[in-house]
Formats: sequence, C-alpha cells, structure tokens
Amino acid sequence: MVCPVCQSAAGGTIEVWRTSQAATGFTCEVCGEFKVSSAALAMIGTENTNLTTVKRAALTHRLRRSTDTGGETQMVMSDWLEGDGLARLTLPSAAQQATNIIRLIGRVTSESGQEMRTVPLSFHASIGSASRDFAMAILFELRDRGVLKLIDTTSLSRKNAQNVSLTLSGWELYESEKTGKTSGSYGFLALKFGDEILDPFVQLHIKPAVAELGFELRDMRDGARAGVIDNLMRIDIRDAAFVIADLTHDNAGSYWEAGYAEGLGKPVLYICEKSKFGSVKTHFDTNHSTTVQWDVDDPEAFKRDLIATLRRSLVL
Repeated sequence: MVCPVCQSAAGGTIEVWRTSQAATGFTCEVCGEFKVSSAALAMIGTENTNLTTVKRAALTHRLRRSTDTGGETQMVMSDWLEGDGLARLTLPSAAQQATNIIRLIGRVTSESGQEMRTVPLSFHASIGSASRDFAMAILFELRDRGVLKLIDTTSLSRKNAQNVSLTLSGWELYESEKTGKTSGSYGFLALKFGDEILDPFVQLHIKPAVAELGFELRDMRDGARAGVIDNLMRIDIRDAAFVIADLTHDNAGSYWEAGYAEGLGKPVLYICEKSKFGSVKTHFDTNHSTTVQWDVDDPEAFKRDLIATLRRSLVL
C-alpha cells in the first residue's frame, strides 16, 4: 500500500486506521495522520495530472504541519484539489525552508536536550521541500554557513546526516526568529471579519496600497492552512514585517493581535473609519497612537496617508 498523498515516494510506513463511507483515515510516516473524503480519494490517484510532484509535496507539507503543531486531524476535501484550493497548494520558498530547518532543529533539541540523532523520514515534509534530496541540500548548505553542525553519513545513493544541532550562530538565529526579530516580506492585517463595508474596502484599497510598497498584506482568512488557528496567528504575526490593526468595530481580537505585535517589537499601524474615530475614538490605550482614518467616500486620501505612514514606520 502507498500513501494516497505523497505516494510513498520517500518510503515509510502507511496504515489505514479508519474506513467509512464518508472518509478514509491514514497514518503515513511522512504526511502524518489525516483523513481523505470519499470524493477526494477518487481524485487523488496517480492519474490526476493536476497533482504534480510539487502540488503533492505542498499537500504533504500542509498535513505534516498539522501533525507537527498538534492540530486537529485534517480532512482532505475535493475542493482542495481543484480551482482555488489547488492554486493555494504552494511550497515555502527555499529561504523559508532554511528558516524552517533552523526552527525544527532548535525546537527538537530544546525539547529533548540532545542533538537530533537522525534526520526523520518526514524531514522534507515538515520544512516544506519538494523532496528529501532538496531538503538535505539546504541542510548541508546551512552546515557550510556555520549555522548547523552534524555528522555527514552520506552514502553513494543518498545524502544523510546524524547528530544534527545548531551552532552558537544558529541559536542566535533561532532566538531571533522565535521572538519575531527577523521579519518576513508581508504585513499582517487584524480586523473584524464579515463586515459588508470593511471587507470590500480591504480588497479594493488597503491591500493594493500596501502592494505599492512591495508587501503582501495577509489576514487569517488568506489560504486554508492546517494547524491550531491560535498558533498559526502567532506565527503569522511573529514573521510579519508590520501589523495593521483596524479598530473601527472595537474588535477585541484586533486589540489583542496589535498588543501581541507591539510586545514583539513589530511596527503596528492603527486604522479606523473616520466618523467612528471622530465621534468616540478608540480605546484610550491606543487613541494617542498614530491612527490613519479611512472613508469609503475618499479612498485615495486614505491610501496616500497609509502609504506615507508605512514609509515612515518601515524607513522605506
């Protein structure tokens, strides 16, 4: 038997742990524990040419990430495998994969107090590589850059390593990443979801304004991802270059996310609908902070102010 997702390309065990009419459960040594709906199982076979090697690797990474972070067992649905769902199946960049290696080695050695004795079969799935060979190439590059130390056990057929750990320079990078001191190339948007005025304003004006500065602006609705949502939110904020928090609706989540970002030392920019800010302002802990006011009847003025304020905050 082979895994329906990774096709057991890297080897490893596969177990069917539950079968019903609605779904089948699997435990794969590479992908982790997951379920596949009956409709998706019919689509996921090798004859599905849309599921390229890279797409399968991205799906494997999504499932493995849920297992690694202790999230709920994920159900692969048919809409993951077509249209927008398929388009969202992407792998992290090589640079992000390198960062994921540092985080993985740091976490494993912190929890065990020991070196990573062997590189697990699921290594490439955890960090988001298309194959084990690609993941191991990045591992050895980090060794050559003085970030990792390891024992090279490469054979004629495969790169391999034992006793992998971080150097002092690697630990400095790990702590820097863990505390959000190393920023990504995107901003994080905290806001109330489902507002009929704010939602289109975000898509039509806020995100395009941020894009003019070369940044993507994300919120928790962007892309279906596996894992515990609170942990994913913390990761997104930790890795963001800045945070924009909309306080129009006095949303407790927006205040919490802004406070978490402030605690990490991230640049935080507050925005609020103009009439709301003019009448009752925002909470007294933030109403003295720079707040860019938006008005659906004058989006261009808002965009100019937003871009100018971000330039000052990020020293662009």
